[in-house]
Amino acid sequence: MMDIGTAIREAAVAIGAGLCMGIGAIGPAFGEGNAVGKALEGMARQPEAAGTLRTNMILGCAITESTGIYSLVIALLLLFLY
Repeated sequence: MMDIGTAIREAAVAIGAGLCMGIGAIGPAFGEGNAVGKALEGMARQPEAAGTLRTNMILGCAITESTGIYSLVIALLLLFLY
């Protein structure tokens, strides 16, 4: 049987991991949405630059997504180490 202190600690870890992923996913979502929207606007204005814009957009989305991956790593560390 689990004592109350252990139950509270496990609940706090689960809530912390959930908040970490929830808040950590908002930033990349807004950033990538903004980047893709602006890249599409640029491609519509200058179709001849579409290749360069697409390459830079994909690179920017990959860098932006790394913050979401960091929050995933921290959430997994919280879940499995505590």
